[in-house]
This record gives sequence, C-alpha cells and structure tokens, in this order.
Amino acid sequence: MIFKEILIRYGELSTKGRNKNDFIRRLRENIRYSFTDIWPLKIRAERDRMFIEIENDEKYEVLMQRLPEVFGIQSFSPVAACEKDIDAMKQLAIDIMAQYGDKPLTFKVEVRRTDKHFPFDTYMIQRELGGAVLSNHQNISVQVKKPDVELRVEVRYDAIYMMGQIIPGAAGMPVGSNGKSLLMLSGGIDSPVAGYLMMKRGVRLEAIHFYSPPYTSEHSLQKVKDLANELTKFGAKIRLHVIPFTEIQVLIKDRVPENMTMTVTRRMMLRIADKVREEIGALAIVTGESLGQVASQTLESLTAINAVTTTPILRPLIAMDKLDIIQIAERINTYETSVQPYEDCCTIFTPARPKTKPKAEKVAYFESFTEFDELIERAVKNREMHLLPAKKETVDKFADLL
Repeated sequence: MIFKEILIRYGELSTKGRNKNDFIRRLRENIRYSFTDIWPLKIRAERDRMFIEIENDEKYEVLMQRLPEVFGIQSFSPVAACEKDIDAMKQLAIDIMAQYGDKPLTFKVEVRRTDKHFPFDTYMIQRELGGAVLSNHQNISVQVKKPDVELRVEVRYDAIYMMGQIIPGAAGMPVGSNGKSLLMLSGGIDSPVAGYLMMKRGVRLEAIHFYSPPYTSEHSLQKVKDLANELTKFGAKIRLHVIPFTEIQVLIKDRVPENMTMTVTRRMMLRIADKVREEIGALAIVTGESLGQVASQTLESLTAINAVTTTPILRPLIAMDKLDIIQIAERINTYETSVQPYEDCCTIFTPARPKTKPKAEKVAYFESFTEFDELIERAVKNREMHLLPAKKETVDKFADLL
C-alpha cells in the first residue's frame, strides 16, 4: 500500500476563534471513540488539519469506511509519501494516478512547499511530475480549471507527500462541542433524523422513549434500541431512558375527553422528559416534530403542549417536507428500522377526531381532575436505562468444559 497517512480537513472548525483548540480536541476524542476497535492510532492535530498515521491495510480500510460518518470533518484524503528525490516523486505520482484505471480523465499538479530549501521550485515540480504522468498514462490529459483530479504535492521538511482523492466528510461540528440534549425517540421515521441533525451541530444526546406494555410489544422497544444504536455510529455513546407509561396513558384515556387525549398525552410526555432532562443535566429537549404533519404538530397543538415547560425545545425538522426527512432517514440507515410495523405509545389509543386547535387553558382544566404529579414521579423513578452501543458479550471458550 502506498498511503502512509490520512489528512483530515476541519471545515467549519476553521472559522472558530480562541476556543478552536477545544473543538479540535473534541474531534480527536470522537475519532478515538469511533475507532476503539482498531486502537491505537497515531493522530497528529495541527491548527488547520489533522493527520492519522496508517499502520496497515486493515486499519486503512476501516478508517476509509467510517471517517465519512464522523461529524466535524469537512473532507479527508489518503496521503502517500516518498523521499525528497525527483525520480521517486515521479514514480509516486505515476502510481497514484494509476489508481484511476484506464478511464479518460483530466488532472493538474498543485504544489505546496513548506521546505523552501528544496532545489525544485513549484513550476519545476509541476512540469516534471506532469510530464511523467502524461507519458505513462495515455488516458490522462491536463486541465487547469476544474480538473477531475488535483494531484496535490506537499514538500515538507521530512519527506514529499502526495494525494489525489478528496473525500467528503460528514461536516458539521464534533459531537459534544455544543452541550447535551435529551431526544424524544418514538421509533418512527422523524425522531432519529432529528437526533442525527442535532448531533451534526455538535450536540451530545441522551434519548427518552415511552413504553406502554402490553399495548406495545418488546419488538417496538427493541426497534427503538436499534435506532438509538444506529445513531451512535456518528461519534458518541447514547444512554436510552425507557419510561413505563402504561399507567398514565390508560388514565388519560379514561379521564380525559377523547378529542383531548392526544394533547394531554404529549403534555405528560414532555413533563416527564423535562424531569429526566433536569436529572441528567441536559440543556434542551429535541423532538422530531414537523409543522402540520399530524394533528399534534399544528401551531396550536405545539403551543398547548409546549406550555408545560420553559425548557428550550429544539425541532430541527419543523420546516422540512416528509420526503426530505425520509431521504435523510434512508441515508443514515434508520428508515428500514423505523418503518417496521410495531405499535408505539403514540399510535395506541389514538382518538378518531383529535383536537387540532386545542387551547392550553382548556387542556389544563381537564388535566386538573386527575393527580398526575405522583404518577409522573413514579414513572421517572422506575425508568430503565440502557447504554448504547451495548457491550459485546465475550464467549467463554472453556464454559462447556466445566
């Protein structure tokens, strides 16, 4: 293998000021987390870019596969190296361009000379390497503006480094650089996408799910665990809080007028989520609500539901079309899990004609006939917690021998 390291470009991190190093440290830690299975990795962080040394083919394959999912990386390139000799440089340029096969393509040579004492200047390097590539690859031609490949050459003090590929990263901010929030994870299409978008802005997530057995099944709970687990591949562990919600949900069905049950249910969920948020030290609650998508997501419904808390509610999907949300869900690999046909607590006891323009005062009036506070405290106290991704159980090879 000709590649010695991977060069990572920061993108948006480059615009940060005095606290830029904090963001870079966070990115480095997230890379460490994402590649614990091939650790140790030698990482060298500079002000405007980062380098990961490639020790063998196995680590190279894993890095190339997962780096596009780490937030905070604008793009990255596998980098080859050779000694500071013009013949060695020519051969390396020929080898790098050979990876593109026989298809017709255009290229140009870009040079960056950190070592100003190197005897070949920029123009001479471009001419020598360009000539070597053209004479060995008949399918390649030169194009200065918008070529298919920019062969980038860096003359550093220790060696010559070259790269041809620029692979897009996930962009955004490193997870954890913008605080922590609690994601309301239902098991549908929208909430995992909302979680993904907030992680992309650097928010570390914990998730909360409302579980109503026997009306909802173990399969529905497993679906939510799978979705939370899928989100962890973007650079952080997620703790999932599972709230036993049957008692409250049945009481709402029995005590509240049918057309108000949806609004009251959402208000109880938000009150519980707010208590959990406070316990875990999160600063906001994230939801997958999209304006006008269902009866609980009209402006009037959102206002009535939101009235139970002063905590910031982050709704990254609020102005998005459903098709756009589905496209993201497919891209991040949560769609197929989300559409599995298992009931969740938002789809049971659904009223035939829910109020789409509820008044907060009227909803509060109907709630006042039932003492919900004690039930909410109990639900929060009795919640289950799962840390994802779950640790893989090691198989004891000698267990059968005992």
